[in-house]
Amino acid sequence: MGQELTIKNVNKSFEVNGEKINVLNDINLDIKEGEFVVLVGHSGCGKSTLLKIIAGLEKNDTGLVAAGGQEITEPAADRGMIFQEHRLFPWMSIERNVQLGLKGLAREEKKKLSEFKKAYPRQLSGGMSQRAAIARALATQPKILLLDEPFGALDAITKIELQEELLKIRSRCGNTMIMVTHDIEEAIFLADRIVVMSARPGRIRDVIQVELGKYRDRGGSDFAHYKKKILDYFFEEKAAEPEYNI
Repeated sequence: MGQELTIKNVNKSFEVNGEKINVLNDINLDIKEGEFVVLVGHSGCGKSTLLKIIAGLEKNDTGLVAAGGQEITEPAADRGMIFQEHRLFPWMSIERNVQLGLKGLAREEKKKLSEFKKAYPRQLSGGMSQRAAIARALATQPKILLLDEPFGALDAITKIELQEELLKIRSRCGNTMIMVTHDIEEAIFLADRIVVMSARPGRIRDVIQVELGKYRDRGGSDFAHYKKKILDYFFEEKAAEPEYNI
């Protein structure tokens, strides 16, 4: 099962080259149990920073972030995280990396991984490595799954396959999922709601409810409508890409 998440009046800043940079400004967002929320926005708008705060890897300066009514102050087993790089331990076999995480995958995905369980990460394709990373993140049966551009480095076909597998996991396990992505089509295909963040100073510009039903046609006119709406926000920003990545 998933878990609700509360983000209230959250602010975060970093010092870059002696200058204080406000990364997140007055972020407010309530995420329901079992909801799939995707964060989109220009590079440097604070998407990944917000995800790390939810994970307990970063500390917000002010405000409250709480999961299931409990304030988040550090990483915990009920929150799993998947990064763009698989971050598997290279000295361990896939079997040891994944361990009990196989419980969260579909039968066909278990079979794919089991064929490579004695292999090491360097011997696997990007797609297989990410399957293993997903399985490992599910090892503790987390209520909240955090995904920081997990499919950004994959080829188009593998990306689509893993997007669909992610939806199967959500349907089966009921996890609350929060993803950061630069891929607008990916956001529309996966999300219940899309949070559009402004380039700077790190605010939520809009929260879009995606009303496309369970089966989404990437080539449909309704899909294109959402894509145009999000792209319009990006074009309106007219902001230069920051020289730092936060």
